[in-house]
Amino acid sequence: MKFITVRDLRTSPAQIWKALPEEQEMILTNNGKPIALITPINESDLEETLSSVRKARAQSAIQQMQFSSMSNKIKLSEEQIEAEIKATRNQR
Repeated sequence: MKFITVRDLRTSPAQIWKALPEEQEMILTNNGKPIALITPINESDLEETLSSVRKARAQSAIQQMQFSSMSNKIKLSEEQIEAEIKATRNQR
């Protein structure tokens, strides 16, 4: 996986776009911290790619909530869990 900086993106975007199909994924960084994932897509797989990214984010959020709940020994009811999910979705 290749890491590129915001500066790289500004100064040589053509090189980045040219390398993207071969790299498949690039991590965009700002001040050494990752801020975005750049991946090639096309019209035919746009919706499928977006759906996959959204599923991965949802799974990650669930795992984080489960880990937090276990480490803090917090017991949530199903209603409380649903409320947390709804609040998170409303923040987007």
